[in-house]
Amino acid sequence: MTDGPGTAGPAPIRLGTRASRLAVAQSQDVADRLAKAAGRPVELVTVTSEGDTNRASLASLGGTGVFASALREALVAGEVDVLVHSLKDLPTAPYPGLTIAAVPKRADARDVLVARNGATVETLPEGAKVGTGSPRRVAQLKAKRPDLDVVDIRGNIDTRLGRVDDDLDAVVLAAAGLGRIGRLDAATELLDLGFWPSAPGQGALAVETRSDESDRSLLAALRKIEHAPTRLTVAAEREVLAKLEAGCSAPIGATAIVDAEMLLVSATVYRPDGSEYRTASHAAVLDGSAQDRLDEALEVGGRVAAELLENGAADLADLSSVADDTTDGPYTAGPGLATPAG
Repeated sequence: MTDGPGTAGPAPIRLGTRASRLAVAQSQDVADRLAKAAGRPVELVTVTSEGDTNRASLASLGGTGVFASALREALVAGEVDVLVHSLKDLPTAPYPGLTIAAVPKRADARDVLVARNGATVETLPEGAKVGTGSPRRVAQLKAKRPDLDVVDIRGNIDTRLGRVDDDLDAVVLAAAGLGRIGRLDAATELLDLGFWPSAPGQGALAVETRSDESDRSLLAALRKIEHAPTRLTVAAEREVLAKLEAGCSAPIGATAIVDAEMLLVSATVYRPDGSEYRTASHAAVLDGSAQDRLDEALEVGGRVAAELLENGAADLADLSSVADDTTDGPYTAGPGLATPAG
C-alpha cells in the first residue's frame, strides 16, 4: 500500500506490549527498527497480563510465562500484528499458531547488584537484606554469601530500585533492563557470567508473529532485524531449559557465546538454598547453512542438559515439579525459536 492523492497511507503495524516502563522501552526500540525496515508506521498497543496486576510471587503464578499469555492471546485474536517479549520470560514450549519471527541483537546478558553506599556482593554487611524475585538469583547469592537475608520482591524496576535505601540493602536486576530505561548507572557491581550465569535468553528480545502471517513487508522487515548469532546462543540456552523439563523460574543459569565460529554453552543447576550446584559445558564448531547451525546449537544445548542430569541435577532442583507449576504445557525447544521468519 502506498501514499498518493486520495489514498490512505500504509497501514500501521500494531505491536503488542506490556505497559511497564521497561516493556514499552524495549518495544519502542523494536518498533522504531521495524518502521525503518518496513517503511511503515508502527503503533504500540498495550496489553495487561495477570503478572502485571497480581502481586503474588512469580513462582505461585506459574513462572514468568504469565507475562506472555495475555499478549499471545491478543496476537492470536488478531488484535495486534506482532509482539515483543523478553526472551527469558517465554516458556520454551511453542505456542500454537505463533512463531518467533525475529531475534534482534542481544544486550548485556549479565545481572547487576544495586546496593547502598556502592557496595558489592563481597562488601555487603553481614546479614544484609537483598531483594530478588528469582530462585536462581537466590541460590547464587546464598552460594556466595550464606549469611545474606534474601527477600522475595516483585514490582517494576523503579519500584525495586526505590527499595534500596528504604527497607533493603541491595537488589539484583538484569543489566539489559536497566540499560533499556537508562538506569545502568545505578549498578554498583556487574556480576560476571562465570560465577553468576543468568537466565536462559536474558538480555535478548523475541519478536513473535502468527505462523500464517502473510504481510510481506512485515516479514521482510523482521528478517532485517534478525541477528543470527543471538538466535544461536539463546536457542542453545533455552534448549538446556527444555531438556531439563524446567520452567522459567527454575534455579538454572545458562550462558552461550559464539566465538570464531565456535559455539560454547555452559549451564548450572542450583539447590534452592545455594548449598550445592552442578555445572556442565560443551562446545561445537558451527558450519553449514543457517538451519544446520541452529540444529547444532540445539544439539549442544541438549548435551549440556544430558550431562547435568547424569550428574544429579534433577535431585538438586526437583526440575520436573518446577515445570509442572507452569501453565504452558510440556517443554520442548520447538520450531518457533529455531526458525526465523521465512
